[in-house]
Amino acid sequence: MNKRRRQILKELNLLPVWQQKSGTRKQNKPLESQSSEVRNLISPPDPAKDSQQRQEIHQMNWDQLRLAVSQCTACPLHQTRTQTVLGVGDENADWLFVGEGPGATEDATGEPFVGPAGKLLDQMLAAIKLNRGQQVYITNIVKCRPPNNRNPNANEARQCEPYLTRQIALIKPKLIVALGKVAAQNLLQCEDSISSLRGKIHDYSGIPLIVTYHPAYLLRTLPEKAKAWKDLCFAQSTMQSIT
Repeated sequence: MNKRRRQILKELNLLPVWQQKSGTRKQNKPLESQSSEVRNLISPPDPAKDSQQRQEIHQMNWDQLRLAVSQCTACPLHQTRTQTVLGVGDENADWLFVGEGPGATEDATGEPFVGPAGKLLDQMLAAIKLNRGQQVYITNIVKCRPPNNRNPNANEARQCEPYLTRQIALIKPKLIVALGKVAAQNLLQCEDSISSLRGKIHDYSGIPLIVTYHPAYLLRTLPEKAKAWKDLCFAQSTMQSIT
């Protein structure tokens, strides 16, 4: 271990071992955050390399994109995934639905929205005469499952953003529906509440975007289903106006 590395670890209180000091109890950062911080201090991110990787992704076809996502190790989520979950559906779809990240069932199967929330999403699609696979593509902000189904953090979303951007460029959807706050805030690059984002037509690189609740949230908060139905009707009328 060189002198600089030892000094960094010492400043982060990671020498000689991780242990709780007696006396005042402190809340240490999660091990994942500590490890990431150490890596960034010892080997700072290379903006030029990051830019080059993004440019390469933006030139990929579907097969290249699938392979790149399946081999991605850009963020710590790859350490705990079973498999990546790129997306599913019509690759020339008019409708694009974007959630936040895979859950346990999705991580096991490699397909988004196949658990209880997925069944509700299928019902929501059926209510406006849609079904997955026909003029519908479904994906998420991140392609690997966050541990314990937590929300993806900003770094994880940023690392996956080029993949989603390329998916959208390849699909060329006529309308994007953001499912939940995480998807809406990342797609629109904002921190607004979902209540303030609903009921409006937003713009994503020239594509109309509408925000509604995530199906998993609706399963926990049944009274909000009426609002989600209103959002779907709004999305349907919007699609009719642009086709």
